[in-house]
Amino acid sequence: MTTTNWIKLEIPSDTRNVAFARTAVALFASQLDWTLDELEDIKVAVSEAVSNSVIHGYELQDGLVKIEVSYEGPELRVVVEDYGRGIEHVEQAQEIGYTRLPEERMGLGFTFMHEYMDEVLVSSQIDQGTKVVMIKRVQASES
Repeated sequence: MTTTNWIKLEIPSDTRNVAFARTAVALFASQLDWTLDELEDIKVAVSEAVSNSVIHGYELQDGLVKIEVSYEGPELRVVVEDYGRGIEHVEQAQEIGYTRLPEERMGLGFTFMHEYMDEVLVSSQIDQGTKVVMIKRVQASES
């Protein structure tokens, strides 16, 4: 029997909600067999994805960020979606150190997502928004 479960959150595009989103996703993810380090990795990846929506997608203006989290068996799937400005060059945006706001940002958001999750898929359309799908798999114990 495959264990499945899911949650959906919709939050206003507000920097104050980033911590809530990361904590809510980590709490949900804790139903699976993660180490504390893996849960922290998930929290960082979610923080970066939600922050990108708030800061870049909506440029700190009003908007809606949707977060969907599910697992089937040992695979956690986190989807963060906004309906903001979109990303013109998705591949370039995922390069280490790339940022549209070099005076304010280090350009490591996507780098952290790729580092801490097993798979990251990004789709975006100008003036329609961005969807980030992150997948993490529970690793089999080597004991």
